[in-house]
Amino acid sequence: MENQVFMPRIGEQAPEFTAISTQGTINFPKDYEGKWVIFFSHPADFTPVCTSEFMTFASMEKQFQEANCELLGLSVDGLYSHIAWLRTIKEKIEYKGMKNVEVKFPLIEDITMEVSKKYGMIMEGESNTKAVRAVFFIDPKGTIRTILYYPLSIGRNFDEIYRALIALQTADAFDIACPADWRPGDDVIVPTAGSCGVAKERMDDTENLDCKDWFFCTKKLDKDLVLKTILKK
Repeated sequence: MENQVFMPRIGEQAPEFTAISTQGTINFPKDYEGKWVIFFSHPADFTPVCTSEFMTFASMEKQFQEANCELLGLSVDGLYSHIAWLRTIKEKIEYKGMKNVEVKFPLIEDITMEVSKKYGMIMEGESNTKAVRAVFFIDPKGTIRTILYYPLSIGRNFDEIYRALIALQTADAFDIACPADWRPGDDVIVPTAGSCGVAKERMDDTENLDCKDWFFCTKKLDKDLVLKTILKK
């Protein structure tokens, strides 16, 4: 089908590309080996929703970096447009108490839409020429771990983006799952028992586990331990 959008999926390797950005040439994901990456697209420079998002991302960049995560943006606008827009943000825009915000993370130019199409960021139901608000969580091995898509008209929830990043790293580090609305310090889910014997052991272990039934067991996970494991100061 000519108009079909092809998207990489969770668990697949992030598509490779080389591109020009506001911070020089990017070879992805090679340049980011050993780090998590939030790779996100926005529809266009000099638009108000995108401006609010970039100011928020820039204001949170240190917070993401403490979680071993780098930010990488993209739109189909050109490099000089990117530079002019980011300069305008720093010199003129104030939003929610944020001002004089300098965007230091790379913003990729994608005039040919080559990268956008590799990641399924161009959706003709929204626009033939603008990338939707996509967010890819890519782990230190270059594997896609989470994908979020927003339409052109709605800005992203940055609390959720950061929460999801910390939850992914916590699940990896402690071999657990994170329940709805989980945040560090909340109880975590113990993976479902794979045998009747393990299920019985868990139901009997009232000291370490809280089992509502054989398939639904939670346990405490200390907030300080999570943050010490995930964050670098």
